[in-house]
Amino acid sequence: MWDWKSGEPSAKAYVEKAKADFSAKHPDVTVEFVAQPFDQYYTLLGGAIQSGKGPDVMLFNGGGQIRDRVDALVPLDEYVAEDKQRLAGWDAFSKDGKVYAGPVTLQGHPIYYNKALYEKAGLDPASPATTWDKFLADCAAIGKAGAKCFALGNKEGAGIQFWMSALGSGILTAQEYDDWIAGKRDWNSPNVKRIFELWKEAGDAGLNNDGGNSTAMFNDSFALFQSAKAAHVIGLMSDVGHWKDFNEFLTPEKLGVMSAPVVTAGTTPSLAYDGGIGYGVAKWTKDPKVAADLVRSLTSTEALQAFYADAGAIAADTTIDVSQAGPAAATIVAALNSGKPALHVALSSKTLDLMGRVSQQLLSGSISVDEAVKQLAASDQAG
Repeated sequence: MWDWKSGEPSAKAYVEKAKADFSAKHPDVTVEFVAQPFDQYYTLLGGAIQSGKGPDVMLFNGGGQIRDRVDALVPLDEYVAEDKQRLAGWDAFSKDGKVYAGPVTLQGHPIYYNKALYEKAGLDPASPATTWDKFLADCAAIGKAGAKCFALGNKEGAGIQFWMSALGSGILTAQEYDDWIAGKRDWNSPNVKRIFELWKEAGDAGLNNDGGNSTAMFNDSFALFQSAKAAHVIGLMSDVGHWKDFNEFLTPEKLGVMSAPVVTAGTTPSLAYDGGIGYGVAKWTKDPKVAADLVRSLTSTEALQAFYADAGAIAADTTIDVSQAGPAAATIVAALNSGKPALHVALSSKTLDLMGRVSQQLLSGSISVDEAVKQLAASDQAG
């Protein structure tokens, strides 16, 4: 089994619980966990897929990373039918009506804020801005208090993905949002262009930390937020750059989670989330049922409870109680019912790579918004 999580200390109990569950079903089968470096993971996986030889079970991010590779995977519907109600996030691991991985976590993009910096700036920490104009005014006050508005890490080009998904529900109309997720994307829409205009305007206005294009998201941008050098960060729900990490530095009482400010009148901001990471089964495996049983062990309630407790993951298992995790986690979980899939997850990995490059060019001023959107539309429409 390949992943990039099993070697981390925070995943130790999770792996042990999953192994024990699987061993009870298959005492004569040995499971070998091979933790690969994340920055090389999909390159290594691509080599295995090309050769038709590799791990039986493998970890994927939801969205384009798994959808682009379903030809190498076994549909799991017949094996995971009993888990459908207990687990959430299936859509991110599905294509053409078939499921290709069991969801481990839910991944989304909350906007976290530092209540202590709000107080320092003379703002009410219990009432973050609900409109973009008010948000800009708050950012000005925060700047006068000596901090940046946003902690941004766009060295890998991922910052724009978080920006699009965290803020998009306050920019796109409900119909545009639903059409986008369904694959009917109008890149010429003024509201779609507004996502990228605001990205550039925020950079030009100095709302971000200096050198956003040379700042790594993991974990330099999060460190800027944790050290109170920036008042906001678009982070994750699990299991890094998230509420549990930030609680340790800011304390649970000083960590806030806010909805996207309304940019387009009439929009209803919502939490953007999908299935985060999940395990799939390779087509070349000798026994798909046994491999699928390992996936089910890796998504069992006991294993996911351990992952939540130790890593702070918002697990895909809807039966796990998070009430003791603090206000930020409670706010996130409460927003799940009205949440929508993340906008960037609907795009192919090829288009996401391009979006990362043009986002860097937008911040550096070497490309216009119109040209950036034109390139992205061509990539998206090419499939």
